[in-house]
Amino acid sequence: MADNLNLFSVVQRGMSAQLVRMNAAASNLANAGAVAGSEQDAYRPLRPVFSENLDRASGLSTVQVNGVYRSDDAPIRRHEPGHPMADENGDVWDSSVDETAEMVEIMESSRQYQNLVEAMQTAKQLMIDTMRMK
Repeated sequence: MADNLNLFSVVQRGMSAQLVRMNAAASNLANAGAVAGSEQDAYRPLRPVFSENLDRASGLSTVQVNGVYRSDDAPIRRHEPGHPMADENGDVWDSSVDETAEMVEIMESSRQYQNLVEAMQTAKQLMIDTMRMK
């Protein structure tokens, strides 16, 4: 953890984490209707994994992105023998993306990002007001 951890670095890390959430959900939405010819080739949703970093010296806690991983959600097999990507059994594999859940994820991460921006603006304004008082 950085020696000079302050509110602005905490907010920056939180904003970065929210961007990772939004990007993963946007990628999932973009591939919601993806069809593949095999189970292995089917799109699997992205899931970001986070952890908490506590700076014991300052007592401030930040978030760290541990990675973005493919979900273990099984793709949905659909029998459609006329489809150009159908396998020898006439099956195609749809991605298991839940569009509603991904939209909720985007809205929630967007709101959290906005809250962090407002917190940073408030802190900045308080610092400016304090300096003007001197």
